Amino acid sequence: MTSAPAAPISEPEVTVEQVIRRRISDALGGWYGSLETAVPTIAFVVTWLILDDVQLAVAAAAVLLIVLAVIRGFFVGGSWRFLGSAVVATALAAFFALRSGQAQDAFLPGIITSALYAVGAVVSILTRWPLLGFVVALGDPNYTSQPTAWRRDRGLVRVCIRLTWVLVALFVIRVAIMLPLYLAGEVAWLGVAKIALGWPAYLLAIVVMGMMLATGRTAQTADGGPDDVTERMAQAHDEHETESPLRPALPEQDDDHHDADEGADKGSR
Repeated sequence: MTSAPAAPISEPEVTVEQVIRRRISDALGGWYGSLETAVPTIAFVVTWLILDDVQLAVAAAAVLLIVLAVIRGFFVGGSWRFLGSAVVATALAAFFALRSGQAQDAFLPGIITSALYAVGAVVSILTRWPLLGFVVALGDPNYTSQPTAWRRDRGLVRVCIRLTWVLVALFVIRVAIMLPLYLAGEVAWLGVAKIALGWPAYLLAIVVMGMMLATGRTAQTADGGPDDVTERMAQAHDEHETESPLRPALPEQDDDHHDADEGADKGSR
């Protein structure tokens, strides 16, 4: 007597939270990216405190940017976007500080930028075009031709709205702490606040997002076929996934979620 063939075991579906968690992990710059953004500020503050000279403080920040560029180009390699951001931020800070002659004005562009980001993030939430959705959407291989395809997945939009509120909190905290210090002319404390509220605060926000994603089980909205944007992003992540010591990982999900994650990875491969 022959036994009936066993029914095929269906692979667990990749949830929206898993797709977003992978995409955010890919987008992180790691410890060296944080170093590139923090070191110019440290150089500026330390030089100002020792020499009390705005021009020399700006020059010290510029010299360190050149050193970091050489290290990135000849030794580290990888993306230049964090160093590029540091160059732009330093250039703006130098313009404001040199124009007024007041060292605290070097921090004004960052305060204004954080305030604008906070307002923009809130507007993006209210209009259901959450800011974080655009970050996640960059993981879509078809992003160039379909930049708004991610909005077809209603679950993805809902989760990105919740996560964008974390960014709003981060920007508001930055402004709430740094603006009074700027008005009081506290250059040293502004430098400390800028460093602490830079990469460390950003990493804390990522950890909070990771905890939110670890407990969620939002199903993908079925777009069908190759137009399923979340499935497309999950497959793209699996195909290009590399282990890099420069990129921190988000907090893992619990055992059930992690097992489902591994099953989905095996299924996509």
